[in-house]
Amino acid sequence: MNNQQLIEAYLNRIGYKGPHNPSLELLHNITLAHVRSIPFENLDILLGKSINISLDAVIEKLINQKRGGYCFEQNGLLLYVLQILGFQVTPISARVRLDRPRDFTPPRTHVFLKVELSGTTWFTDVGVGGVSLTSAIQFIQDTEQITNHETRRIVSEGNRYFHQVLFPNGWVDVCEFTLEEMPEIDRELANWYTSNHPKSHFKDRLIVARAGDDGKRITLVNREFSERDKNGSANKSIINSPKELNYVLKEKFNLSFPIDTEFQSPGLQWD
Repeated sequence: MNNQQLIEAYLNRIGYKGPHNPSLELLHNITLAHVRSIPFENLDILLGKSINISLDAVIEKLINQKRGGYCFEQNGLLLYVLQILGFQVTPISARVRLDRPRDFTPPRTHVFLKVELSGTTWFTDVGVGGVSLTSAIQFIQDTEQITNHETRRIVSEGNRYFHQVLFPNGWVDVCEFTLEEMPEIDRELANWYTSNHPKSHFKDRLIVARAGDDGKRITLVNREFSERDKNGSANKSIINSPKELNYVLKEKFNLSFPIDTEFQSPGLQWD
């Protein structure tokens, strides 16, 4: 697949039909279309499969097979697409901080993208699950930024920056970063940890997420399915069987698996 074919296949996958010239509007539009169309998911890990983040493997999985993936797959694909489209883009390493206190140091196992446009720095991140960006955000501190879904901001503490999301109960850290670039070899190493290390949180829980219309988020964590509206209110339900799980994956996330597929996770204990 050459570059032109890749761009056509990718834009078709995310359902984007607008102009291709590198601009802030295009960056916003691709970010939104991507997270609405390609779900975040760690299902291959729970099927005992390794995660290959080479470009060919990611294209095959996320585009040809119409699957989803996690940050190294999602942002890895978007990195290459944005480069082909003419954007100046750099992969940045980060530590995911969702549900983690500031005195805990999580591994540096996340990558997001820094984009330079007309002298201004923007970030996009289509690979952080239920809080993936649906608009690019500007690298400017202590300023609330409205996106297609939640309000965001960037704050600093010493030499560390924190990308935060505003939930009904207040500001919550999404990730921590220092603007250090994350080259391919570092992404390979972090991907091995994330998909193989026994203490990786992707080994002990099922996680699937996709952005919906009108600010809606849909997420699946183990057996709990949640639909969250733009105000942060969530309707939750419990999945009661592997068959029901496969149905939800298909109907809500457009992820198809054989009917007898069983994902191995401590969080999936069936009666």
